[in-house]
This record gives sequence, C-alpha cells and structure tokens, in this order.
Amino acid sequence: MKKKEDKINIGGQAVIEGVMMRSPEYIATVIRRADGTLENKVQKFIPVTKRNKKLNIPVIRGALGLYEMMKVGIGTLNWSADRAIEDEKKAKGQEVTETEKSFFSKLFDALGTGAVLLIALGIFMYIPYKITDLLERFNTNQFLFNLSAGIIRTAFIILYMYAISFMKDVKRLFEYHGAEHKAIAAFEKGLELTMENVKEQSRFHPRCGTSFILIAAIITIVIFSLFDSFYYQFYTYPNILYRIAVHLLFLPVAAGVSFELLKLSEKYSDISIIKALIQPGLWLQHITTNEPDETQLEVSIESVRLSTEYLRIKVSGEEV
Repeated sequence: MKKKEDKINIGGQAVIEGVMMRSPEYIATVIRRADGTLENKVQKFIPVTKRNKKLNIPVIRGALGLYEMMKVGIGTLNWSADRAIEDEKKAKGQEVTETEKSFFSKLFDALGTGAVLLIALGIFMYIPYKITDLLERFNTNQFLFNLSAGIIRTAFIILYMYAISFMKDVKRLFEYHGAEHKAIAAFEKGLELTMENVKEQSRFHPRCGTSFILIAAIITIVIFSLFDSFYYQFYTYPNILYRIAVHLLFLPVAAGVSFELLKLSEKYSDISIIKALIQPGLWLQHITTNEPDETQLEVSIESVRLSTEYLRIKVSGEEV
C-alpha cells in the first residue's frame, strides 16, 4: 500500500473516449485514439477562489466553482469530440484539416446552444409548472406548488438520464464515468494506482455530479418555496414565464448551496443520517455509470497520475 500523503481532493468527468481529472493545480484529460494510443492534454489551473481569497465564501465559492467546472468540462468535452471526429474522418479516408471557424459558424454554434437551453427550460421548468398550475388546489399554497413542480422536474431528469443510457455512445461515456470513479476511489484511499487496485473499487462515488443534480433539485424546491411564499404576501406571478424568469435568478444560489452540501456530505459520510441522505444519489449512479473494461481503467489511471504529479509535462511540444 502506498503511503497516504496529505489529502488532495480530485474530481473528474467522463469525456468522449476518455477521462478529465482535476486536481488543485492541474487539469489532465486523457483520451484513447482510434489507433489505440493515448493522447493527453494538461493545463495548469488555479480556481478563482484560490486566486482571490475574498471570493472564498460559502455558497459564493460553490456557485463560482460550479461555473468553472462547467466551463472546463464543456471545453474538454469539445476537445475530445474534435479528436473523435478526426479519427472518424481518417477512417473514412477524408482529409483532416484544422480551420478557424467563420463568424457565421460561431453564430450558428451560439444559436444552437441557445436552442438547447430553451428546450431544457421548456422541459424541466415550463412543463412541470404548467402541469402543477393545472392542479388548482396547489396554486394558493406556494410550498405545495413548488414541491409538486419539483417532484415532476426531478422525475423528468431521471427519465431523461434513463432514456439516453440506452444510446450506444452514452453507454460508452457512462463506462468511462465508472472508470473515473474507480480511479478516484483508489487515489483517495492512498492505494497504488495499479490495474488490480483500481478495478476492485466501486463505480459509485458520493461526490459525483449525479448526486449534485439530485441535491440541487431538492434545494431549488426549498429556495423557490421560501421566496414564493414571501412574494405572494404582496404580489402574484402574472404567468408561468414570469415565475421562471424570477426563479432563474436564484439558480446560482441553489447551485452554491448544493455544492457546499455535497462537500459536507462527503466529510461526514460516516454519520448514519448523512449516509441515508446521500444514498439516493448513489442509487441514481446505477443509471449514469457502467462497469468499465481495463482499457478504460488505463485511461482513468493515467488522467489521475498526470493531474496529481505536479511536474512540468510537455504537451504538444510545449511545457505546461
């Protein structure tokens, strides 16, 4: 067994044919190319809350941390997707060229992202509110209204995860998600990152983003209910779109609180009541993680190694 050093918190994300791992100082993304070789991308990364101590305040740091993780996550996911497209073109005998996107291409990408956000808002906010609004007995009690809408929203999220889990590419992504969890578990236990040690770890992790989604769903119910109960003492929402617009303003707060609670749940995970509270999130990971094979575990091990080495690593001929 490897000697356990000072605790280093790491977290990760599955990407296309790979794993991104984030340590306190580095972000390392490792992917497997179509020819079987591993390619990595390592970036030095210091969170804004460490660069500016004034921002290291509970809830605020959580919201900022979540924003940074989303930004990094989307960036690494796009990077891995670009490499997958390159491999696909090579397999078809097509020329692979890297060209700067035109203004119209960038605009199309932006509009596409906007359309996705509108669809998400429609499915996970408008429809749950509309269904609850039709149940007139809930309209006068804002807690019951938001509880009902929150339950419907959470059910939609779980059904969405379950539906996409049958897609071939998503199944593969969820296998890398399981590999990520196993490598993190072995590292956190201070074990040497061998195939045998990593393979025997659980694919479920209490600090997973899946658990975060479930916590956030509960926190939004509480925050929306408290605010709406106060708001309805003086005003009412003229329509559902107005309610959504107001509630969107509270999402950063809900995200920050959820982030803090997720960290606390790991810290006190030995307490029975905390174990019971985090269990639903672990159950949900039966959908979002699959058992990985050894080639996927190899990728996750390499991503942990690179992100925690604190060495000057050459990437694409340049020192990080």
